[in-house]
Amino acid sequence: MNIAQIAKLAGVSSAAVSRYFNHGYISEEKREAIRRVVEETGYRPSVQAQTLRTKKTKMVGVIVPKIASASIGRVVEGILSVLNENGYQMLLAVTQNNPKKELEYLNVLDNKQVDGLILVATVFTAEHKRILKNLSVPSVIVGQQLSGHCCVFHDDYHAVYDVTKLLLEQGRRQLGYISAVMQDQAVGAERYRGFKDAVCDQSMPELADNYVTASFTVASGYESTAKLLQKCGNLDGLVCATDTIAAGAMQYLWEHKIAVPEQMIVAGQGDSEMSRVTAPPLLTVHYSYEKSGEIAVNMLMEQFRQDEAAVQEVKLGYYIAGDK
Repeated sequence: MNIAQIAKLAGVSSAAVSRYFNHGYISEEKREAIRRVVEETGYRPSVQAQTLRTKKTKMVGVIVPKIASASIGRVVEGILSVLNENGYQMLLAVTQNNPKKELEYLNVLDNKQVDGLILVATVFTAEHKRILKNLSVPSVIVGQQLSGHCCVFHDDYHAVYDVTKLLLEQGRRQLGYISAVMQDQAVGAERYRGFKDAVCDQSMPELADNYVTASFTVASGYESTAKLLQKCGNLDGLVCATDTIAAGAMQYLWEHKIAVPEQMIVAGQGDSEMSRVTAPPLLTVHYSYEKSGEIAVNMLMEQFRQDEAAVQEVKLGYYIAGDK
């Protein structure tokens, strides 16, 4: 079977069949006629032939640091929803938080293996920036802001600022902070900056030193809580860079009979499912992760349509969840 034969059986033109398979506009009547023939014959267009003809793979590469992350999973769901609507497939590359592996994927996927790239939660090095500048395919960054590149990111700074200010307004005066690694500009540096500025603006600059750094795991949140209490003594409030870290903190406090929230209130970031199953539920911040994935794909599609599309930077808002 070929397109001409499908067209003859459906009683339409070959051009209509081509538009059908490339998600172009045709009338509902013609679309239904073609669909019936395709279903009856089991016809599938050759991906290789389409690629040779159009120079397009209909594939988008998505590079993520890990898959065991609620926030990254939600971003990927948003990406998939728009790719599926537009007839694209996703090639997912997982770096396991290894920057060298990320660079390898960038080089491999760049050689026209995909039509475009989306990078999620990337920690950028000088080498990353060099490769991005010289990519032969369009790209969009999600979860980080990088000047000169299309990106969709969150207002991490004000989110933590507002949570910290809320705890201070509720009468908590001995706050601590568990940070992510500062090399992560968004989740590490910007969120800690929000905490630091909030306590300084409330004339409590000494609290800015009440912090330790954790990795993105429950176990690290647990261990970091012990380190922070050893460093600072008694605290009555704890702000964490992520819900995962906060869940580890809650576990430590429960095991050491420190009542939450009576003795110490704990706040996270991400509004994950985990934040709702802790006892009590976490005070947390909701970010529009799915929406960021959707916007990223639409941004990429705009670059597909225009050879020199304008660089866009989109910052998404947030809201505090679990505040009673």
